[in-house]
Amino acid sequence: MVVLPLLAFTSCFGDLDRFPLNDTTSEIVYSTFDGTKSALAKIYGAYTLSGQTGPAGNPDVAGLDEGSNADFLRCWFNHQEMPTDEAHCIWGDPGIPELNNISFTADGKFTIGLYDKCILQVMYANEFIRNTEGRNYGEQQAEVNYFRGEARFLRAFAYWVLMDQFGNPPFVTEKDNLGILAQQIERPALFAYIESELLDLINNNGLKAARSNEYGRADITAANALLARVYLNAEVYTGTARWTEAVTYSKKVIDAGYTLKDNYEHLFLADNDKNNPEVILPITYDGKNTRGYGGVTFLINAGSSSDYQTKYADKIIHYGIFSNANWNGYRFRNNFIDKFEDADKRFLFVGENRALGDDPSKATNGLQTYKYRNITSASTVGNPVYGSDQEFADNDFPLFRLAEQYLILAEAVVRGGSGATKSDAAGYINLLRKRAFGDDNHKISDNYTAQDILDERARELYWECFRRTDLIRYNQFTTQNYIWEWKGGTQAGRAVSNHYNLYPIPSQDLLANPNLKQNDNY
Repeated sequence: MVVLPLLAFTSCFGDLDRFPLNDTTSEIVYSTFDGTKSALAKIYGAYTLSGQTGPAGNPDVAGLDEGSNADFLRCWFNHQEMPTDEAHCIWGDPGIPELNNISFTADGKFTIGLYDKCILQVMYANEFIRNTEGRNYGEQQAEVNYFRGEARFLRAFAYWVLMDQFGNPPFVTEKDNLGILAQQIERPALFAYIESELLDLINNNGLKAARSNEYGRADITAANALLARVYLNAEVYTGTARWTEAVTYSKKVIDAGYTLKDNYEHLFLADNDKNNPEVILPITYDGKNTRGYGGVTFLINAGSSSDYQTKYADKIIHYGIFSNANWNGYRFRNNFIDKFEDADKRFLFVGENRALGDDPSKATNGLQTYKYRNITSASTVGNPVYGSDQEFADNDFPLFRLAEQYLILAEAVVRGGSGATKSDAAGYINLLRKRAFGDDNHKISDNYTAQDILDERARELYWECFRRTDLIRYNQFTTQNYIWEWKGGTQAGRAVSNHYNLYPIPSQDLLANPNLKQNDNY
């Protein structure tokens, strides 16, 4: 591990005890190729791990509960899914009611966790880029240059999450002096920075060619995929639509040689790191070596019930978790469930009642999903094949997969982007629908609408951290344009203030850094 120097980025990182420290200095670590590769692994590891020892008790960021608030994916999922029709949590832990009801506060534990983790990831990347600048690695210099490109990509991804969630975060790169109080960057300026970083990586050989890097590491296709996603939401971020660019870069991904995995269910099982031509870049997990109460272990347990394991074994086969299992907390709102047609194989739900009803805290109200299970694709009813560990999951989480790029292209085309036709786009969507139904009888026509694509995104990408961003892009998150049960904290649902389209900057960071200004109306 690397000794990280003090960087007064926000209050959360004002003391050196926020970081893992040992006697190995940066000078020693970065002096060798192997040490440099280990330092790169630390940046990737910040997305996978919640702390230094696992599964809990020594978080990356002091002051957070490692089990629930210090894991990137768990916090991101709660921000992206819980305030929407895709999730409702029956637990009463601090921060959960506010997310359920779209009544966010600047002291929410999950909000602090997501913000702090993203900033930590930026800091790790800055440290790596700074310490590899100007060093001579001899015959391995070209490989280290790719390492640097990966660090820049991971930093761009963290900044994209901050831009999407918080709008106007503090901003520091490797060029800034250590010990500064970071200046705040406005959302359009951060968009321009992320765009320029990704374009530079794409156009100047900053990342390895498509499908040529080690599994779980970014290549040029990951940069194209993130850029397409950023352009799809450009109007939200900057006020100016960039539909043609979304078409251009999603098409680059589509043409890069990835293909759909034949079986939708198998995309999310414990062996999804094998024979998976669809996933472009995952967050990788291993039940033996990356143990924590976040990640896909959380996704499995959050949606699982011991009663349903028995009652619906013919569908579930097994959740694949035995110890500390079946947390039975999350279910869906009925408005989302109603979007599925009969025979859609993506309908991976079980439960007693489709609706949350008049008591959303009741464990049998609302359906639960078994989309994520710690069993392999070799499993059959009555004969589950488990992951390597039965307490912590092996499943990798797909940050980018080909299906999303099909959907980006289709939406961007129908909204006016050039570079592909509606017939082209419908053809891509019909590949998804053929996989979903197993036949060609459920095709969409060339006269599909943007709303059709939003609904297809819901069916294809649920619980993959897209829904809040999608609903905001369609002006349906806070408004009366789409009402779901218990939206805004009432059973019938209601519109809420538009200021909830952004999360608040955590209050502790505002107190520590006078350069930061809170988002409006918080």
